[in-house]
Amino acid sequence: MKKKLASFVYTAVLFSLFILSGCRNEPSHPQPPPPGVTITTIKKETIPATFEYVGVVQSSHLIEIRARVEGYLDEIAYEEGSLVHEGSLLFKIDPKTFEATLAQAKGFAAEKEAALWDARQTVSRLKPLYENNAASKRDLDNATAQELGAKAALESAQAQVLQAEINLGYTTIHSPINGLTGQAKFRQGALVGPGPNSLLTTVMTMNPIWVNFNVSSGDILKYQREGKAGLLVFPENLNFDVEVVLADGTILPTKGKVDFADPSLNASTGSMMVRAVLPNPNHVLMPGQFVRARITGATHPDAIVVPQAAVMQGSGGLFVYVVNKENKVEIRQVETGDWYQSNWIIDSGLQPGERVIIDGINKVMPGSTVTVKS
Repeated sequence: MKKKLASFVYTAVLFSLFILSGCRNEPSHPQPPPPGVTITTIKKETIPATFEYVGVVQSSHLIEIRARVEGYLDEIAYEEGSLVHEGSLLFKIDPKTFEATLAQAKGFAAEKEAALWDARQTVSRLKPLYENNAASKRDLDNATAQELGAKAALESAQAQVLQAEINLGYTTIHSPINGLTGQAKFRQGALVGPGPNSLLTTVMTMNPIWVNFNVSSGDILKYQREGKAGLLVFPENLNFDVEVVLADGTILPTKGKVDFADPSLNASTGSMMVRAVLPNPNHVLMPGQFVRARITGATHPDAIVVPQAAVMQGSGGLFVYVVNKENKVEIRQVETGDWYQSNWIIDSGLQPGERVIIDGINKVMPGSTVTVKS
């Protein structure tokens, strides 16, 4: 029995040694190479700062054409919605009443002119008589007073003639500017006149044209704070350029300038109205149209930018992955500023020369070794 047990143990030991020997001879699996990542090397650069706001187009010169005398509308002499030139006839009001008033005023002035001539003749006759003691001083004074009264009456009559001529001139209404006409508010034959319903139409200047937009008080404070910190530099004399983006994404080839900013904030909106003036030779921009106004001319000096894909959100805020000198991955918390194209401007957290992973982020974790792709 003992011999059988010893033989069994011996056989088991030999089998175990055989198994262990076989395991030692198995080839080991090679370790996978470090994952490859694409990096960008951080450097400071000056980049343009662009601000974008919703704007409303407005005519740079809007004229309300109003009736200044009462009468029946004889003629609408323009085509509604057409472009007219300065001096073009727009409306005619029946002039007959005003022609009659002018004729009456001229006749009255002629009577006063005759009265003045008679008074002057009387003074001329009395002067030599008075000098020869043939007329009294009182007679001469009365004649002189009559002359002065006749002169005043003539001047009043001439003023009435002038007023009648002005009123007659108001019966033909011309455009004071080059511009685009609006709809006529009255039809031919309507009774028009001064008062709350005196508006006949409008004429709008189309070139140049204005684009108005509002800048919030928060944005104003932010720009002031960044300017004082040197993060934002404005153009000299605040000479901003403005380009307009239409609703379909078309960017107008002509640029304008900011020419006015309201010195006070709107109490109801908490924003400041800013106006840009732009050339509009082809009348692409129309009053009342909504557009996007891009304000350029400012710069971010010594800015650090990274692609948007490199910035991630974690429990501690925004962060990026940085590759150190040993090609190991480190996590870096950052604070972002404005957008620039498809990049973030980094306000803090990164230094020039550091290498930020921009592709292959999903294959790494802090502390892992990576292969940097060129």
